[in-house]
Amino acid sequence: MTIAELHANEELRRHEFPVCREKIYLAHACVCPLPRRVAEAMSARINAAQLNDQEASLPPNYIADTRRLAAAAIQAQPEEVAFVGPTSTALSYLAAGLNWRKGHNVVVYQDDYPSNVYPWMALEERGVEVRFVPAKELGRIRLLDVQFTVDTNTKVVALASCHFLGGWRLNLDAIGKWLRAQNILFCVDGIQTLGAFPTLAPHFDLMAADAHKWLLGPCAAGIMYVRREVQEVLKPIVHGWHNVKCPGFVTQDSLELRRDARRYEAGTHNLIGLAGLRAAFALMEEVGIENIARELARKRTWLAPALASKGYEVLNPETPAENTGAMVTFTRDGDNLAALHSKLEGNGIVTSLRQTRDGRQWLRLSPHYYNTDAELHRAIELL
Repeated sequence: MTIAELHANEELRRHEFPVCREKIYLAHACVCPLPRRVAEAMSARINAAQLNDQEASLPPNYIADTRRLAAAAIQAQPEEVAFVGPTSTALSYLAAGLNWRKGHNVVVYQDDYPSNVYPWMALEERGVEVRFVPAKELGRIRLLDVQFTVDTNTKVVALASCHFLGGWRLNLDAIGKWLRAQNILFCVDGIQTLGAFPTLAPHFDLMAADAHKWLLGPCAAGIMYVRREVQEVLKPIVHGWHNVKCPGFVTQDSLELRRDARRYEAGTHNLIGLAGLRAAFALMEEVGIENIARELARKRTWLAPALASKGYEVLNPETPAENTGAMVTFTRDGDNLAALHSKLEGNGIVTSLRQTRDGRQWLRLSPHYYNTDAELHRAIELL
């Protein structure tokens, strides 16, 4: 299946993405509706679980194959991928599991999504200094801004791969290479690019991303990536039967952790969620991440000036190609954005209502590759 085929065949589009039968869904940066394939994969797993032990009903090597599929999607090794659920949980594992000393500092962006700020702020109780990287415009973080903020005591730089409002996508390659040369760990909240743009493990050391946005998967079925060399210094903060060896389910005299990323998976897997995650990765692989990225960049490149022509203020209206994300966020002084959000919803168009630190309200459009140009034109008409 290709994007061109979806756009040319409305019956196929509605079959693969049932939400299209009911509404124009432009809120994928929030929580996605499930594609047919993902929902059917989860339903099949539920049906099988009615008839047997839920784990025993799994096909052979099911979890291992899912891990390989996830690793291939980010150009990692299967031994570097853990299934721990929501992004917030994984980022908390990453922040708390490192060996911090008083005097260390971590660099974050205060106006990133809270899931990638609070776990690092919590380290202040351990004597860690939290530094906020500056940005001239919301989310517009450059390598120069990172270089300006770090020093010899910086242990980690933790940033989002794309800002959830500004739509500015980081140059992960440039930032990651520079940080590695300085022996500083680079942790990425990848939820706003996984499934939308290449989000590749060679560019960072740690990464977390749930499936429920651009990957078009279920909630709380995400991945956590830990580079092999970092696993010895990133300690698990939860322990259970799965990540600590217990032959025959007998507690041993000492803790012996698994020797790969499974050391961060303390207990039983979210088997229904993993079925959806597996199907979502397979769908992404079929369509092609480079094709998806081109289509999403094309949509944003059209939407930003179209909104500006109607008198709206657009966050980061012009971005270099390497920084173009998938969402566009806008406002207009004097407008009741909540009412406009409701108006669109009443006309079958789903958007996201958000606000910035100064209290201003904004609307965010985040179409995916299966949305058509006609749907975007309809949304612009109603504005």
